[in-house]
Amino acid sequence: MSEPRALVEHFFRHEFGRLVAVLTRSLGVRRLDLVEDVVQAALVQALESWARRGVPEDPAGWLYRTARNLAVDALRREQTYARVLPHLADGTEQGAVPPEVHFADEIGDEPLRLLFVSCHEEVPAESRVAFALRTLCGFSSAEIARGLLTTEVNVQKRIERARDRLRDLDVDFEAPATPQLRARLDAVLSVIYLLFSQGCHATHADVPIRRDLCDEARRLAQMLAAHPVGDVPVVHALLALMCFHAARFDARVALDGGIVLFEQQDRSTWNWSDVREGMEWLARAAAGDELTRYHVEAGIAWEHCRAPSVADTDWHRIAEGYDVLDRIAPSPIHALNRAVAEVYLHGPQAGLDRLAAVAPEDVPARYPGWHAVIGELHSRLGQHPAAERAWQEALRLTSASADQEFLRRRLADCRRALGLATIARS
Repeated sequence: MSEPRALVEHFFRHEFGRLVAVLTRSLGVRRLDLVEDVVQAALVQALESWARRGVPEDPAGWLYRTARNLAVDALRREQTYARVLPHLADGTEQGAVPPEVHFADEIGDEPLRLLFVSCHEEVPAESRVAFALRTLCGFSSAEIARGLLTTEVNVQKRIERARDRLRDLDVDFEAPATPQLRARLDAVLSVIYLLFSQGCHATHADVPIRRDLCDEARRLAQMLAAHPVGDVPVVHALLALMCFHAARFDARVALDGGIVLFEQQDRSTWNWSDVREGMEWLARAAAGDELTRYHVEAGIAWEHCRAPSVADTDWHRIAEGYDVLDRIAPSPIHALNRAVAEVYLHGPQAGLDRLAAVAPEDVPARYPGWHAVIGELHSRLGQHPAAERAWQEALRLTSASADQEFLRRRLADCRRALGLATIARS
């Protein structure tokens, strides 16, 4: 991949939400469609221009200036620019700072502000997270669907409902009042959590971990924790969870970019600075009486971090943690992870039995991880035809190249085992 193309892809992920947030503050939430259009058009122009002329010294400033100019042109065509154009003026004719500097100064907490606006209480609950992930994070409908365990059609409908409702409300981009901030906190945390999760398990990327997404999620959570509304145990618990997972990133990826299974990871490569920071956040999360999913998940992640090896891990406590999660935040993913804990306690057949007990309507049929785990358990039991079928289904549903390569290797091993078994029987 050429440098300009790679850089534009990076900026699409890293700067999309910031550009949208800054321009939305000028143009208003009512014009989110226009804002998203001009930001995407600016990125397309960057791909064309940077390939011919080279990458500018300040790519972020270039993108902001281009998107702003495209917005101005669009408003002029609508003959409505007189009202909003002054907000977009960069003032360079009067000797003000250039737009690149203006953009850098203006970012501030705009992404977090837009996140709270996107999670407006008048927007249907199921639409808030999908809309925020699209608008602030630039995720595709397919990526959001995987994260929310639903279909792309449902995601698109949710986004459209949220956009229509915000347009009808004509909400102010300024920070909501404190009671509104508190009322929207859970939805905001859901978006940050899913942003981090998408980074941890990238579904549309050439690498298994998107650290830029994870870093942005941590930055937003840290900014939130610094605000009186967000300086609360639930936010501290989410930060602890992110720190514990981030500590293991280096061990999860091989030198060739492939996935390393949990049992084969080198724990000496874990980032103990992240672990210590996670412990500090976890201690702060213990204040108060509220127990949230983030508290429980952080506790489970901490059990992994403190164990010297897989064999020495307290799988009973981890299983208990997933049982609690199943009560307070039911999810088929929690059921899947609970089954994995059962494997370490009682073997692969026990894990398969737990998965078989999940109600058919609760099985995330389009989630590749579900089928990949089933394939792994059948393989450990020597049930290679069943393992092959499960891994083929996981591969069919997977679009991330690292996951595809991992599954192809598992399928190749499975077919070799099937061939050996056939020879042994003949």
